[in-house]
Amino acid sequence: MPSWKNVRADFPALQQQVHGRPLVYLDNAATTQKPQAVIDALSHFYEHDNANVHRGLHALSMRATDGYEGARARVAKFIHAAAPEEIVFTRGTTESLNLVAASWGDANLKPGDVILLAEMEHHSNLVPWQLAARRTGAKLRYVPVTGDEGLLDLSQLDRLLTPEVKVFAFTHISNTLGTINPAAELCARARKVGAISVVDAAQSIGHMPVDVQAMGCDFLAFSGHKMAGVTGIGVLYGRRALLDAMPPWQGGGGMIAHVDFFESRWKPSPERFEAGTPNFADAVALGAACDYLDGLGREEIRRHDGGLAAAAYAKLGTLPNIRLLGPSQGERGGLVSFALGDVHAHDVVTFADEDGIALRGGHHCNQPLMKKLGLTGTARASFYVYNTEAEVDALVASLQRIQKFFR
Repeated sequence: MPSWKNVRADFPALQQQVHGRPLVYLDNAATTQKPQAVIDALSHFYEHDNANVHRGLHALSMRATDGYEGARARVAKFIHAAAPEEIVFTRGTTESLNLVAASWGDANLKPGDVILLAEMEHHSNLVPWQLAARRTGAKLRYVPVTGDEGLLDLSQLDRLLTPEVKVFAFTHISNTLGTINPAAELCARARKVGAISVVDAAQSIGHMPVDVQAMGCDFLAFSGHKMAGVTGIGVLYGRRALLDAMPPWQGGGGMIAHVDFFESRWKPSPERFEAGTPNFADAVALGAACDYLDGLGREEIRRHDGGLAAAAYAKLGTLPNIRLLGPSQGERGGLVSFALGDVHAHDVVTFADEDGIALRGGHHCNQPLMKKLGLTGTARASFYVYNTEAEVDALVASLQRIQKFFR
């Protein structure tokens, strides 16, 4: 088991004060901080191996290509994909989901088909499907959320997940509610009616083991910057047979097998989806992030982050006039979202910042969910490997100060 007290020292950005207070960084659902090992991997690449990949026969290009394709194999191992060819590098979760909605969606959806989503979806797993529905004539359908408890109402699934459904896209862990959805069960239910499953793993990938084969998903998307990696790199996992049957999303160099003036032929996946110069340096850094998280142990990270969220939920619940969202029983992801009486979420975040505490406030790219719950937004505390229960106590003390001021 890691020595959690020592983990903080691995993250240079945490070794600072904000407004004269030690930084308490509780905005990890938006982006995590980066360990020195990841920063060093990125710096080493630029200092020693920087060259374009796949196109050069000189030493630096070959080293860069080895690093890039090595990162692809490392990510495949990290999520237990069947082969590195099932890993497509993108800019992040949003681009990955747009790729599926545009490429697979436009090629397979037609009028009368249904796209099934959950009411808790982040805009990244909602807007691309709205656009796909508009282009293809398919319809949108939603699995309801059970109010503040934030669970999917699975009693409605038989009524909603019918043979007309061609896509079931859902989040693994809600970025507002902290709900952990039963991904393997939902993927199996989709497969039974002939629908593909698309999983948004942005909030789960860095916090727990993710095994795409055990989950049984057809596609899975995530971002490197939410799992101790750097910004600008993400992943789309897709079953090889599906990827190879999909048309390219963008055209350019690197993704073609042959081009003449009037026609082109494409390479197989993943190259056909990586037009142009890929983000090879950040991919190498993502491989280093995989190494770092596996060094800590992802089951241990799951217990640590979930334990902090449970402690925060219990301690915040002792405050008067607070509305907590997400499961009150059982396991939750490493975050707690709340409304503090009539105090606007942005005021909560601004006052907490004076105490050196970084929170997130707003609708969290969950506007339809907020509207359903009768909220304009919430404040959110989200936890990671370097956070401690003492920081949860600092959050509670800060909120008590805020309540006293606004009272």
